[in-house]
Amino acid sequence: MILDRYLVKLFFPIFFIALSLIILLVALIDIFANLTRYLAHEVAVLDVFRVTVYYLPKCFSYALPVSLIFATAYTLGGLYARNELTSIFAAGIPFWRFSRPILIIGFLASVFSFFFEDLIVIPTLKMKNELSEILLHQQRSDFQADIVIRARGGRLTYAVDFFDTANQNMFGVSIIEQDESGRLIYLIRAHRASWNGQHWEFANAIIYDWYDDFLRYRNFEGSDEFREEPDMFRRNLVNVEELRFFDARLLAHDLRASGLPFLDALSNFHHRFSFATASFVVTILSITMGGRFRKNILLMSLASSIGVAVSFYVIEMITMMMARLGYIHPFIGAWFPVFIFIAFGVLLLRTAKT
Repeated sequence: MILDRYLVKLFFPIFFIALSLIILLVALIDIFANLTRYLAHEVAVLDVFRVTVYYLPKCFSYALPVSLIFATAYTLGGLYARNELTSIFAAGIPFWRFSRPILIIGFLASVFSFFFEDLIVIPTLKMKNELSEILLHQQRSDFQADIVIRARGGRLTYAVDFFDTANQNMFGVSIIEQDESGRLIYLIRAHRASWNGQHWEFANAIIYDWYDDFLRYRNFEGSDEFREEPDMFRRNLVNVEELRFFDARLLAHDLRASGLPFLDALSNFHHRFSFATASFVVTILSITMGGRFRKNILLMSLASSIGVAVSFYVIEMITMMMARLGYIHPFIGAWFPVFIFIAFGVLLLRTAKT
């Protein structure tokens, strides 16, 4: 349709200009936020440039929804200001039909955003963080302290004083197994445990277990039944934002199975989906704001679109925080703002001037 091509022709130049400027702005903010630390550690300009290049995909991810807001509000606001939509409405074309190409662009942007985040943003963000830690001398420690892991449906509990992730050794190990009623079956204590690739081998281990209703004490010679992999003990070193979709799901599952706090990981897993829909949500909101003002149409359309989008992000931030703290389910925390604002946008679209 000619009107569809005309609308898309107006939309994309503004969108690409806004996208480029916002990406540049976000990248500069990151550079200046770390500038004093770069100078303090005498980081070379080329290394700063490398960090910035790795950060550009994440900048694109941040800039995409905002650019859609600006381009949509500016395009439709300009058409209203020039009274071009008056002719379109006079021809009997509903506003929702005229704005359909932008809705399709917003939906496709959301689909693209999910795969782009998973395939491009996650690996490059991890590379950026690792390079920044090296340049700023902030390498992560290979040791974790005071670890408690539950396995086998909660029947087996590991308590570890220190865990060396590099060498896969545990120090100060206590292992407790209980039956379904919570009664103690045995307690194993060892100075050290080492992973041999298949199971844990214990050094200087003793075991307490029941024998004829008496709790006996004896040396523990070892067993190949302790096969909980080392990754279960290093989950606290994992940044969920650096994990791809399937890995983030496995992390949440492993944390729950191990009896560790899992709400943050599960919330971030659901947020992977809901964050991808932000482009579609803000596009609907931006479309519905157009044409609702009689004066300063272009300026008011931009301001109102940005205001509603900011409200969406603020509510999303609040619900995600409540989900991480356990007040609401992670699914609700991630998706509640999306459902509410899509319904709100559809309602406004149905009542838009036409």
